[in-house]
Amino acid sequence: MTVTMMTDWLRDLDRLQRDGGTAVLVTVAGVRGSAPREVGASMLVMEAEASGTVGGGELEYQCLKIAARLLGVDADDAGFLRRFPLGPNCGQCCGGVVDVLFERVTTGTRWTRELLGHWRSREAVALVTELDAAGRPLRQLVTAAGTDAGQSGSAACVQARELLLARAPAARIDTPGRSQDFLLIEPCADSGFDIALFGAGHVGSAVVHVMSGLNCNVRWIDSRRQIFPANPPGNVQLIESPDPAQEVAALPRQTFVLIMTHSHAIDLAICAAVLARRDFAYCGLIGSLSKRRRFEKRLRAQAFSDTELKRLTCPIGVSGIRAKQPAAIAIAVAADILRRRERLQSATGTARVHTLRQ
Repeated sequence: MTVTMMTDWLRDLDRLQRDGGTAVLVTVAGVRGSAPREVGASMLVMEAEASGTVGGGELEYQCLKIAARLLGVDADDAGFLRRFPLGPNCGQCCGGVVDVLFERVTTGTRWTRELLGHWRSREAVALVTELDAAGRPLRQLVTAAGTDAGQSGSAACVQARELLLARAPAARIDTPGRSQDFLLIEPCADSGFDIALFGAGHVGSAVVHVMSGLNCNVRWIDSRRQIFPANPPGNVQLIESPDPAQEVAALPRQTFVLIMTHSHAIDLAICAAVLARRDFAYCGLIGSLSKRRRFEKRLRAQAFSDTELKRLTCPIGVSGIRAKQPAAIAIAVAADILRRRERLQSATGTARVHTLRQ
């Protein structure tokens, strides 16, 4: 399993812990109305740099100033929740309200050490945050088996395990009747967003460049030797295979498959292998309508039905974009895949805000 949620700031936190530094973790902890980022979006602010983003603009500018001040506070447990009405306070037209959690973290912060331990061992874990009576964040880690402390019976921990096992996104929990109306659950686990990209040419490389910035797992597959870059992004697995079509059998269910190798014969073999599985989320083949018609004819000769062939997408990308530059194709393809994934998530009823069962 590849741990992909929250990894942008976790990588920097890991480096920070090894170097013995101090940082402020800034997290979107609640959203009402329209906002630039979702619950769980995080930014790690260090002395000389910051990684991640909570949305940019005036909101992020104010958060950076607050984090810089908090860096100078000599207290390991320094932290608080701050509310930002985006219109009145930030002059941002989206007009929603964002709750942002600030917490100073050091090498002595216990929950960060424990979280990094799970992350390094690639064990799925959820970070549960409540506020104490003074409004400071209290953190607890929950695995699929329970909490790190072994106390797994609370309603919050049960809900955290449910979100973790369901591969759900971070959630701000509505807790009616509690003294502190705040509970944040952030799963740090496999996102369940799997992409298989066959082909490491110019377009394939451009697609990987775009996808590497998303919360997904990319299997990048090619038959040619030494075709891959020396230092791929962290969420990209390189697979050099003499027979790429054989790699289809190892793909997770609901994988988004992109086929763009240097060979039409290899493309055809991969298409046949993907269509035969029937449990893929998307099968996209680079090329024109003419290429599609030729492939359909050959696939029909292999006994694929018209219904099965309708699941093949060719040409790929969102409609209306005619540019042929690799970067333009990559952006159009990524947009189409994101749109399709959003539809799948909507169909399964995945929610970002839940009500805690008492």
